[in-house]
Amino acid sequence: MSTTERFTEPGEEMTEEQKEEQKGSHEEGSHRLHMVTWNVATADPPEDFTLLLHLNSPKRPDLYVIGLQEVSSRPLRFVSDSVFDDPWSKRLMDTLSPRRYVKLSSIRMQGLLLLVFSKLKHVPFIRDIQTTYTRTGFFGYWGNKGGVSARLSFYGHMLCFLNCHLAAHMDFASQRVDELEYIVGAQTFHCQKAPKIEDHRLMFWFGDLNFRIQDHGMHFVRSCIKDQNYDLLWSKDQLTMMKNREQILQQFDEGPLDFPPTYKFDLKSDTYDSSGKKRKPAWTDRILWRLRSKAPPSDGPGEEEKKWSAEEEEEEEYPLRIRQDLYTSRMEYDISDHKPVVGVFTLQLRKKYDAPLVSLQPEGDWSADMDAMVLYRPLQPFASSAWDWIGLYKVGFCSVSDYITYTWVKDDQVASNEEVTRVYVSKEEIPVRGAQCVLCYYSNTLHSIIGVSEAFKVHESKVAAEEGFFHEKIGALELATFREDL
Repeated sequence: MSTTERFTEPGEEMTEEQKEEQKGSHEEGSHRLHMVTWNVATADPPEDFTLLLHLNSPKRPDLYVIGLQEVSSRPLRFVSDSVFDDPWSKRLMDTLSPRRYVKLSSIRMQGLLLLVFSKLKHVPFIRDIQTTYTRTGFFGYWGNKGGVSARLSFYGHMLCFLNCHLAAHMDFASQRVDELEYIVGAQTFHCQKAPKIEDHRLMFWFGDLNFRIQDHGMHFVRSCIKDQNYDLLWSKDQLTMMKNREQILQQFDEGPLDFPPTYKFDLKSDTYDSSGKKRKPAWTDRILWRLRSKAPPSDGPGEEEKKWSAEEEEEEEYPLRIRQDLYTSRMEYDISDHKPVVGVFTLQLRKKYDAPLVSLQPEGDWSADMDAMVLYRPLQPFASSAWDWIGLYKVGFCSVSDYITYTWVKDDQVASNEEVTRVYVSKEEIPVRGAQCVLCYYSNTLHSIIGVSEAFKVHESKVAAEEGFFHEKIGALELATFREDL
């Protein structure tokens, strides 16, 4: 259980090879990734996510990736959540959006939910976001077990996140491995460079993986937990044991399990199962990762070998390293029979691009008293579509769909030259009370926002003011924070 690659420690002199590696047109930088997995056992979300998301930490994550299992899927609630954001998504967005995080993507398959949040400043550089799911429970019917995934390009580096809920019970360790193999093999994406999960440069596998501690008796397990001798239990952890003989598991790294087993607890307590079943504690909830190794040897210079060779050259020019900084459980949360698990990582990478694909800005002053114009200019070639649109958002918006209004780039185009295109926005769509806003260009081909304007003021409608409407003001501090993040 170790990290895949090490960084140069503070004060340690870099080798010539490391110095050479940092040369290039783009600087190498560190990005913080905060991951959570939690089987919430159909409970409603807690009021406070501060400890779970490290909201008081001076080191703010660049990305949050949150995987939940057993989100309430009662028929009435599931139908409601399919139209509106479920309570967990809403509470997390309400928590993170004031801190300038945007929900980039989410996918739900019955009780499985996966959410990806990013700092606003990274949003134009996170592209080709796609999601998919695979059912495994009850022969794939109704989706009570399986996996949901989200893939994206982060400054040109292909990342994939797979949130799983695998088969339960002590005797099904082999079935859990079979389910992982099935999910990884079944999921595909419309992406030329990474059409399958294993094609991604960096992949995370996490969730309620349901591996148990076998052989040891209940008394020994609980004694080790009480004395914090967790290492005495590692050799009988099923995932660790299966890793010795299953090739698919050998590809993954995981930090040491230096925290109490996260299952099974009495609700509203830190007491392990005291019911008649007295289930043995286990590390069912895990976060693992796989940094893709170099290409396997080939017998000849075929097309596949040429592809791998090109990818290797690109990966050498734009390296990606991962370090795990924290792997722990949060025992403070007691709404479920599972405790949440947190993994914090540093991704050190050289950006493959550092400019957005599109720049855009409002033309002149905006208010609901007159029609408005957006000016946008492509900064790099990209595949535009008739389904591309520009959204008007309030500062502090929480997701891609949280726009005030939008306009179709092609349908509402007024004029264009080689440099700048003007797009019309009807005054009927502009908020009468005014607001601090931004414009975002959404690419249908890349499934992502590829350009964000500077914040600007939409003025209160003079007509509305005469009729007694009041302006919804935004604080100066909030606006300053937005500009700093952007």
